[in-house]
Formats: sequence, structure tokens, C-alpha cells
Amino acid sequence: MSAIRKKQLSRRAVLRGAGVTLALPWLDAMLPALATRAQAAEAEAPPKRFVAINYGLGFHGPHLFPAEEGAEYQATPYLELLQEHRKQFSVISGLSHTEQNGANGHTSEFTILTSIKHPGLPGFKNSISFDQYLAEKLQPDTRFPSLVLNTNGRGDSISWSATGVNLPAAGTPEELFQMMFVTGTPDEVARQTAELQRGRSILDTVNERAKSLHKQLGQRDQEKFDQYVTSVRELERRLQSAESWAKKPKPEIEAAAPKNVTDRLDFVAQSRVMHEVLALALQSDSTRIITLKATAMNDVPKLPGVDTGWHDLSHHGQDETKIDELKLIESAEFREIGGLLSLLSAAREAGGCVLDSTHLLVTSNLGNASSHSWRDLPVILAGGGFQHGRHIVAGGAGNDNGRFCNLFVQIAQRMGLGIEQFGSSNATSVKGLA
Repeated sequence: MSAIRKKQLSRRAVLRGAGVTLALPWLDAMLPALATRAQAAEAEAPPKRFVAINYGLGFHGPHLFPAEEGAEYQATPYLELLQEHRKQFSVISGLSHTEQNGANGHTSEFTILTSIKHPGLPGFKNSISFDQYLAEKLQPDTRFPSLVLNTNGRGDSISWSATGVNLPAAGTPEELFQMMFVTGTPDEVARQTAELQRGRSILDTVNERAKSLHKQLGQRDQEKFDQYVTSVRELERRLQSAESWAKKPKPEIEAAAPKNVTDRLDFVAQSRVMHEVLALALQSDSTRIITLKATAMNDVPKLPGVDTGWHDLSHHGQDETKIDELKLIESAEFREIGGLLSLLSAAREAGGCVLDSTHLLVTSNLGNASSHSWRDLPVILAGGGFQHGRHIVAGGAGNDNGRFCNLFVQIAQRMGLGIEQFGSSNATSVKGLA
């Protein structure tokens, strides 16, 4: 009888090189040889994750919400752009937080993940946001307990600490990439950064180790590993083509007018790169909890056919010309949402894909940006093991909305927390979501 020689990889296995630590995705080789049924179930159970993305200028409701309830709904213009993933998400209408009238029409973004009343008014004090609550209670064994992101790379976020302090965004895509993969002594980090600036991949540093590991893997693991490596290289290519790595402007550039205004307005490219960083962070298990504040601006975004400021278009006052122009912007946003769903669906892990174990919440603090209404919020929930493919009417319109925080409670329970209440919730689940 021949001996079983399978060498088990640690679930925390990494490839190391000078200044580089490349975390590995889930591979079948991480399952012990001759594992018991219980061991196999435990080893193959992917981690539970949560991602929330908020779009501060909302979406035009008639282009998003279907007229029909249930699985047989007719896709609206925006949902048509997600048709490939129809069975992987639910669109939910009739939800909001209570009493969100605040200091101005946009301060409800402060409380999209907390639900505290009257944001920005005298006496207002925010509380812990849902993502930080999950990080605090679950204490995930990851390099980053959570990642707090802004599509622009810097600035404020939708995440709040236990003491009600807004958490700053973690950094640009370039900085996030280096945070995840570039390690070592100061000299090693500096050397690796210089290599990245010259266009050399971090994968070149661990190339021999990667080749050796690849030979030890089964065919299915080889496919997963190759896909992961391709994702890393593709993200490097995008970052290197968009901006030099970690390069400070030369003095003459520092003194001159800003050169990156066009890039700042290119929200499509910004979203795409940040989504790729986000997907790699989950796939490599660098973190399991992420929030992202999506782009919203007063300026005219860089998009063909758009000649009016984005904020102005969101206040369309039912002007069909403005709505048509706004549709170009929001359609572009939904294409990028579709791209993120594709990234998470393509990333394979034990028993399925990363999206299957990720609760991806796409929403806005405004149900109708034209009137600054914080009722009837747009809510799309993907992944997480729910029964998707439906339009769920979770409450009546306007004052009869259901409580958005009920969804937070339901997600927390799916992630292993035995809670019955969070924020302004008044039940443990959203009607119709199972």
C-alpha cells in the first residue's frame, strides 16, 4: 500500500520575497489529508464577509426599482446592466432609517450605517457604524480587522468608531496595494517600491517560490492560483498605467497648477481600480469587512455626453433632459457594480466563489436626491447565501418604509452574531428576505 504524501498548506500560507508577502487564496491543498468529515467541513467553510458601498447622490428610482415584486420582475434600465448576475442579488425597496432630516440634505450619509437621528443638527452624536460593530464583535483573524475606503483614495468615509468619530479612508489604490503586499525592513520596502515604480511586478520577487508551489498543486488548485496571480498582475498594470508608484511630485510640479484634475473627474476609472483592490483584499483574506464611499461631486464628471455638474443633475426637478444626462452617469456606476460582482464571482474558493460568502450591500443615503429625500432608499444585496433573484418590497412607501437596520441584524446573524437589535431596528429580518 502506497503512503499518502499530500502536504497540507496552512490557511495562512504566503509566498515571501525581499520586501514582499503574497497571501494565498483558499486552495484545496489547505485541506488535511485523510480529513474527517468534520475537519473537511470546517476547513472548507469560507469566512463570512461584509462589504458596504454608499453612493451619496443616489439613483433615479424609476430607472432602478421594478414595477413587479418577486422573481418575475421586468428588469429596469439599471438592473439590465446587472442581468448577468440576476440570480446573485436582490433589489430591495421600501427601506429607510427613521428621522434622518439633518443639518442639510446630504448629512444623512453620516448615518447610513448607524441610523442615528437628525445627523448634523445641534446635539447630534453618531454611534458605531455597522461595519465597525462587526469588526469589534467578530474580531476576524485577518491582517486588517476592516478596511475603510473612499473611491477618491482619501478623505472621509461611511465608517464611525464606537465613540462616534468618523474614520478616515485608508488610502489610494496604490497605497492599499502596498499595504497588502509590500513588507519587510525599511530598506526592503524602499527597494520593492522602486521596483514597482520601474514596472516590475511583486510576483517577480516570489517567482521561483510560486513556480515550485504551482508544481505541488492539483489541477483545480493550479487554476485558482493562476487566476489569483493574473488578478494581481492586472491590478499592477492598471495602477502603473494610471499613476507612478508612490512617487512624490517634483518641486516644479508641486509649485505648478495641479495636473490630476482630469483623473479626479474620471470616476469610472477610479471605481474600477478600487473595486479590483477590494476584490483582492477579500480573495487574499487580508480583511473580511470593507466600506467604500463612492464618488459624488459637484463638477462635471469625465464621461461622454455629460456636460452638466453631477450634483446639479441629481437635482433634476423632473427635467427630462437632466434625467437623461444623469442616466449616463448612473448607468456607468451600475456597469462598475456589475464589474465588481464579476470579480467576486470569478474568485473561486472552497465550495464556490468569494461572492457566495460575502454580504455585498450597495445603497445610498438618498432615495430621491432631487428632493433630498432619505426615504425609499435604493438597496441591492448580493451574495451572503440569501435566496436572490427577486425584487423584495420590504415596506410601504414614504412614512410606511420598513427599518433598514432590520437588514443589518439579519446580516449579523448570518455572520454568526446572535443579536436581535442594531441601531433603529424593530425586528430581526427584512420581510421577504431569506
